[in-house]
Amino acid sequence: MEFEDRAELCFPQLLNTSCRKHTSSWSEAVLVNIVLSSISLFTVALNMLVITSVSHFRQLHTPTNIFLISLAVSDFLVGLLFMPVEILKRSCWFLGDLMCSLYNCVSFSITSSSVGNMVLISLDRYVAICDPLHYTTRITERRVKLCVCLCWFCSVFYSTLLFKDDLTQPGRHNSCDGKCVVVIDQIAGAVDLVLTFIVPVTVIIVLYMRVFVVAVSQARAMRSHITAVTQQISKTPKTKKSELKAARTLGVLVVVFLICFCPYYCVSLAGDSLLNVSTSFGIYLFYFNSCLNPVIYAMFYPWFRKSVKLIVTLQILQSGSCEAKIL
Repeated sequence: MEFEDRAELCFPQLLNTSCRKHTSSWSEAVLVNIVLSSISLFTVALNMLVITSVSHFRQLHTPTNIFLISLAVSDFLVGLLFMPVEILKRSCWFLGDLMCSLYNCVSFSITSSSVGNMVLISLDRYVAICDPLHYTTRITERRVKLCVCLCWFCSVFYSTLLFKDDLTQPGRHNSCDGKCVVVIDQIAGAVDLVLTFIVPVTVIIVLYMRVFVVAVSQARAMRSHITAVTQQISKTPKTKKSELKAARTLGVLVVVFLICFCPYYCVSLAGDSLLNVSTSFGIYLFYFNSCLNPVIYAMFYPWFRKSVKLIVTLQILQSGSCEAKIL
């Protein structure tokens, strides 16, 4: 009987302090691991295609796509680092208390950067649709790169402050060995809820409501004047049409992001400050969003499908392939 009890422990040699393993049937464990592993592989592969496409082809070097590649980098890291670790954590945490604190800190950094990227994408579409005449002067490549760097820096700095105590005293909240949890006090939880959920979501929704109103008015104006435009003037509606299509695509991206992101903070809204990262449904759903983003690109962006074809067929290895016409 004692041997059976030891077999259920994460660390059998630590009989009094070890946590018990997560118990589940063999078939359930295999099914969950296969699903999570498949999502992880797809996330890494698809986001790597996005990064390669935007980085390689010169036509895709636009301010909007810089935001997209920043988002793809965070999604790529989720698939490469966090999803495999979540698979390992389903049973026990064997990497020690310090690695647990570092993992949680980096995880929150990636989460915060994804939220920041979504806000930047919304601002980019807002200026493109609502103030198109000043778009090229306000949204320059240099400013976009600066905003992306600031987004990542602020995310890392914010997460470091949030987990300062856990980083200096690893394992302070773990009730037993083999557990990896993050505990956020009420004040820090309230600040985190406002900064990474309420404020960004409000900004995103307000901006896209404004974009939607302007887009509808522009579409009506184009339809009412479509019979009177000349061939020279028709280039302007075409440009507007492409901007509207980009806004619609990125709008779908933002809506899917919000659907996957909101449950992540439902626990905080319910007043529970203890987030068990290994079992939180919100964490899995948020991570799954990293796999959905490239799928949305493939559905709505013809340039992504063309670039993927060139990458898969290894045509990008040819000289001058970066100058290929993608748009």
